[in-house]
Amino acid sequence: MEVLREMVEEEEVAEREEAAESIKWNEKVEKMVRPLEMRKEETTLTQETLRDLEKKLSEIEIPTPAERLVFTTDTIDISNLPLSYKTNTPKEEHLLQVAGNFSRQYSHLCPDRVPLFLNPLNECEVPKFVSTTIRPTLMPYPDLYNWDSCAQFVSDFLTMVPLPDPLKPPSYLFSSTTVLKYQKGNCFDFSTLLCSMLIGAGYDAYCVNGYGSQDLCLMDLTWEVCPLTVKPKERVKQKEKALPKKYTIKPPRDLSSRFEQEQEITKQQEMRAQEERRLREEEERLLEAEKAKPDPLHGLRVHCWVLVLLGKREVPESFFIDPFTARSYSTQDDHFLGIESLWNHKNYWINMQDCWNCCKDLVFDLGDPMRWEYMLLGTDKPYLSLTEVNDEDDAENLGKEDEDKSFDMPSSWVDQIEISPEAFETRCPNGKKVIQYRRAKLEKWAPYLNGNGLVGRLTTYEDLECTKILEIKEWYQNREDMLELRQIQKGTGLNTDYFKPGHPQALRVHSYKSLQPEMDRTMEFYETARVDGLIKREETPRTMTEYYQGRPDFLFYRHVDFGPRVKKVALSSTESNPRPLVKITERFSRNLAKPADEDVAERVFLIAEERIQLRYHCRDDHITASKREFLQRMEVDSKGNKIIMTPDMCTSFEVEPMEHTKKLLYQYETMMHLKAEEKLARHQVWESEQEVLETLKLREEEEEAHTLAISIYDTKRNEKSKEYREAMERVMHEEHLRQMEAQLDYLAPFLAQLPPGEKLTRWQVMHLKDECLSDFKQRLIDKANHIQARFEKEIQELQKKQQWYQENQVALTAEDESMYLSYCSQTMFRIRILEQRLNRHKELARLKYLALEEKLYKHPRLAEYLKAST
Repeated sequence: MEVLREMVEEEEVAEREEAAESIKWNEKVEKMVRPLEMRKEETTLTQETLRDLEKKLSEIEIPTPAERLVFTTDTIDISNLPLSYKTNTPKEEHLLQVAGNFSRQYSHLCPDRVPLFLNPLNECEVPKFVSTTIRPTLMPYPDLYNWDSCAQFVSDFLTMVPLPDPLKPPSYLFSSTTVLKYQKGNCFDFSTLLCSMLIGAGYDAYCVNGYGSQDLCLMDLTWEVCPLTVKPKERVKQKEKALPKKYTIKPPRDLSSRFEQEQEITKQQEMRAQEERRLREEEERLLEAEKAKPDPLHGLRVHCWVLVLLGKREVPESFFIDPFTARSYSTQDDHFLGIESLWNHKNYWINMQDCWNCCKDLVFDLGDPMRWEYMLLGTDKPYLSLTEVNDEDDAENLGKEDEDKSFDMPSSWVDQIEISPEAFETRCPNGKKVIQYRRAKLEKWAPYLNGNGLVGRLTTYEDLECTKILEIKEWYQNREDMLELRQIQKGTGLNTDYFKPGHPQALRVHSYKSLQPEMDRTMEFYETARVDGLIKREETPRTMTEYYQGRPDFLFYRHVDFGPRVKKVALSSTESNPRPLVKITERFSRNLAKPADEDVAERVFLIAEERIQLRYHCRDDHITASKREFLQRMEVDSKGNKIIMTPDMCTSFEVEPMEHTKKLLYQYETMMHLKAEEKLARHQVWESEQEVLETLKLREEEEEAHTLAISIYDTKRNEKSKEYREAMERVMHEEHLRQMEAQLDYLAPFLAQLPPGEKLTRWQVMHLKDECLSDFKQRLIDKANHIQARFEKEIQELQKKQQWYQENQVALTAEDESMYLSYCSQTMFRIRILEQRLNRHKELARLKYLALEEKLYKHPRLAEYLKAST
């Protein structure tokens, strides 16, 4: 019965399970088998959704990711690295233990903070403490003595590699020598190298591990203003108001409409305001579009930079340096969002202050243990005394405890940081670097990389998309034409060239739109390099104005008006068909050696009208000046009769009439002098025109050739000096080889007696051998006799001295006896040396004789006959 009951129960359970499964299957079928209309509606909705999604996805522009730079241990050759890179000294091992203990205590006391960046791996995968990675070094280049030049060199020389994980410090910290060799690194590598250079230059610099903005960490300068475009603020000098004179003549009344002037000014201001408003709205629109994409990692991006504290090198205020861009920032800047720790080559500090307000409230007093927790006691920062110790014994015990616990930082494991002159001159990786700023693009090249000497180019744009060029600035170096800077205004087409001293035409600035003659241009000159004192020349198609300085004739201004050129069919050159002169105006400074009434202030030659106008300087006690006008006439008339000076040929206004000025003789002499001056002025104008043509022709040739000047001390680029040096080295090497061969050839003195190039006979060979051996034997005998003679001479002198001592022993003083003993000691020393040399010479004489005989048997010119004879 029990068995049957169990069988029934099992069947009921099986039926229930089958019913449950059938219910589930029916539900699935009902869900799958729906009405056709619903399925059609759902299909239509799904297709519309897919189309919308496809349209939205097609509108999204995905930027192509640039090639990411990689700098890992796999790309570094560690075979030639020093032993300090591959192992740790006992002191470094002790330091790592201290750092590990310090890290465990920090993690226990501050569990909410991230782990410390203490001992990353180097390129050999050996853990090294971060402070020992800093190698203070003073570079042998004067340009790398200040912080700004050091930061700019590091920024230009290295290529930025982003951190593998933007939220964590790197696992590896390479040495500065490796970073310089491969010219790439992350922010920690940049900061370590820069900090090493700054500490070596005398700055109080530190590497900072903290958090930065996205632009700072990714070196994104597209929203930063280029420093080269920021113009320095000019100090407006207030003009000193001249004291009003009692009898000053009132200026003529201005009859122009003030209302129209105000309306014109208002109109220009409105146009300017509209343009500024448009640019501002465009910038705000782009800024809003940029802000619409907030950085999801804001405040979490790890960055490393350099802190320079005030004090050393007369630094007035502490500041930050971003090693990527070489820009300095205030410690209150918003780009720096927090600090975890900082270190130098002596110690390591942890920031214990709250960074809720970024770095604005941080106090950089590293001697305050409440704000900065240091790792080693051996720090050079003064500590703040929290409690006053009155007991001397407690103070002594405290000092002993500090001495026992103190630990000096080991010396840096990094090899000496060296920058070769070639690397220092190249600056940028592969000699070129491009930096994109806001509305500007800066390009840098190494010297001599471009054939025209171009080393820098700054392109500024009107719009933020950098499509419309506004201005181009180009910097040059080592050009023979001394061109230093060129500015190109795209809107006006005006080019401005700036030259260093040394140009053949003494040019300083040249502004032009075209190098064709008789166009608008301005030339400025180095007045000290010109004999005529010309400092500026302005030219238009119809005028030419020149400014002078320091001339003995006191001329400081000359203005020339030209007329339209007469067309000539046969002559088309500007040199053969000059422009006709219409008017020449010259102005002179005050010559104190002359009275004001006789000192000409302005002289106008009206060439077309054949008139000359003079205006004299005004005396201090007068309100107006004298004037004269001369009417030129031909010296002879049509019949050949000489024209006599008449009063109507001179019209004058005299402030103080003088008798001699009214005479016709004085007026005649003045007019003759003015004619000569006019002729001279016309000749000088012609010379100026010719000089302009020569200058323009020279500039065209210089632009086509743009040859570069190479210093005589640059032995690598100066081909002439290089060839001369190589030739001298080759001659010296050949001379050295010849001398060595002459020294080694024992037969050279004997072969020199025979005719050169003649083949030796058997008798000559035997004679040369016997003569050489006999000569060598005689020299050995002479040397032995010489040593023997010196040996016998020393013995005789010693015997004579001993005999003298025996005769005068009673009368000798202690000093005489001391001198006698010293003499005997020195003489016996020389005798022993001579005896040893004589014995050694006798022992080696036979061996030397046999060695020479063997060499003679192997001599190329004697071997054939000597071997046959043996």
